Amino acid sequence: MVDLFANLWRYLNQGVGFAAIIHIQLLYLPKCISFALPISVLFSTAYCMGEFYGRNELIAVFGAGVSLFRFIVPFLAAGFILSVFGFLFEENRVIDSYRLKNEMVRDALNQSTTFSNSNITILGENIRIIYHADYYNDQNSTLSGLLIVKRDDKGRFLQRIDADTGVWQDDGWVLNRARVFTLAEGEIAEERFETLQDPELTSTPASFRKISRNVEEMKREDAREWILTLRKAGLPYREALTEYHKRYSFSFAPFIVTLLAGAAGGRFRKNVLLMSLMMSLVFSVVYYVAQMIMILFAKLGYIAPIMGAWSAFFIFLILGTLLLRAART
Repeated sequence: MVDLFANLWRYLNQGVGFAAIIHIQLLYLPKCISFALPISVLFSTAYCMGEFYGRNELIAVFGAGVSLFRFIVPFLAAGFILSVFGFLFEENRVIDSYRLKNEMVRDALNQSTTFSNSNITILGENIRIIYHADYYNDQNSTLSGLLIVKRDDKGRFLQRIDADTGVWQDDGWVLNRARVFTLAEGEIAEERFETLQDPELTSTPASFRKISRNVEEMKREDAREWILTLRKAGLPYREALTEYHKRYSFSFAPFIVTLLAGAAGGRFRKNVLLMSLMMSLVFSVVYYVAQMIMILFAKLGYIAPIMGAWSAFFIFLILGTLLLRAART
């Protein structure tokens, strides 16, 4: 509903039909299920434990020598199974539907996406070659105002190539009106070529594209390859790597919230439904805010991407363990 009403005025302005809007929302439904799974597990576990405590049913359980930890092991097992299910569901269903939903929204709102880029500087795959181009045209895979610097393994200058344009052909760049400056014995020699194809210039056009791809719309293998491409090209990759690790850490949210609810859900003897709901909301907000802050720190470079994605998980894992140890049985 939030997504619908946030875009409703755009749909109306573009004259998007009712059937198309319903189709977009149905494609977004798997993503909503993925978001709602941890919160629903938290609320159901907290309410169930609260009912056990409120009806004094756990007195017999604890009197029989069964600890709280042993009692909630089935809850934890269910939370772990739901975490695995959530990860597989995200990978095999959510990503595809979310990508199609975003594509339909862009088409419905006439939002064009271009991968052409300007003022680009990247590193080649072997890190010894530096590319700089004034403009990259993605439609015909051409570079304009191209400058290339080659270095040896120790980073010392070897050669510079200036070219008016570069065209991607046969897995390599064909340079037009190129000037080659080579350092030999302390002197620089210049050569001119109408066309030049250097076998070392193998950085693909994808390396020069504007970074507009979203890791949330990629499968694991595609996301890993995209991150490696960004790293090899010397382009910013922290945000993409953080989102990649977040996919794994977020999938364990049902297990974490089950631990928290199992440890703290039975502290309320009255108004169990209301108090369980409030506790679920509080824990959910705090967990998501903590994760959001850590991920933001990772994207800004204050902490490592893997730490930003997993910090909230381990913090609340420790918190849940402490609550479980302090719970009266």
